[in-house]
Amino acid sequence: MTSSVQIADHAGIRELRLNRPDVHNAFDDRLIADLTAALVDAGNDPAVRAVVLTGVGASFSAGADLNWMRGMAKASEAENREDSLRLAALMRTLQFLPKPTIARVNGAAYGGGVGLVACCDIAIGVNTAKFGLTEVKLGLVPAVISPYVIAAVGLRQARRLFLTGEIFDAETAAQIGLLHEVVAADYLDDTVHTVLKQLAKAGPIAQHEAKQLAFNMHGLTEAAAERIDRDNAALIARLRVSQEGQEGLAAFLDKRAASWTHSS
Repeated sequence: MTSSVQIADHAGIRELRLNRPDVHNAFDDRLIADLTAALVDAGNDPAVRAVVLTGVGASFSAGADLNWMRGMAKASEAENREDSLRLAALMRTLQFLPKPTIARVNGAAYGGGVGLVACCDIAIGVNTAKFGLTEVKLGLVPAVISPYVIAAVGLRQARRLFLTGEIFDAETAAQIGLLHEVVAADYLDDTVHTVLKQLAKAGPIAQHEAKQLAFNMHGLTEAAAERIDRDNAALIARLRVSQEGQEGLAAFLDKRAASWTHSS
């Protein structure tokens, strides 16, 4: 069976590639488990100086897999809560990884894919990439990824994106702080390499302390994040089994308009 996460090492750089290109690297239980384990391993490996996260194929990550969403729609509130806690653990692991992390955004990122970008220390994306937090269109909210997205783009921008569910381009992503740099696809690897060379000049202990310093100055701790994750997992579980959440998920899976939509 093909691994859902490809792992490659070169000169102290651990590259993790989401490897479900046939479904635009969408999340399912296996990808979440594999990526979490790969991140933990990278964080614990003294030979790893930095981690690059990217996708195989045309997309970075399209968020939730359709079959995974079907399972969510049929699952109980308790099962949905446990499912959300696993995704929350992935995001928290990436956010607080004790190594520099770079999101190499090779294509579209939606939902949880945006969360992965927001959790990385540095994010570089191609100019053709599209982004979206479209959960409200399903009668849901981006609960699990919300702390990381808000930390990346700010409360004001997050409020708009959470409420509208609109799709936005790479330039907008850079303007609001989700991406640090936007480049043509031909220059993506060179740009990532330049940043990696800059990171290699710094002391690894100092980098770890610098990352913790930034979190501390912003009042972010892993323990506090875990408490927030529990509340947010309970929220999304409640919404998934609610009447509106069930209608939104059913409409999406049936490729029809949800009952609350109105033509203009």
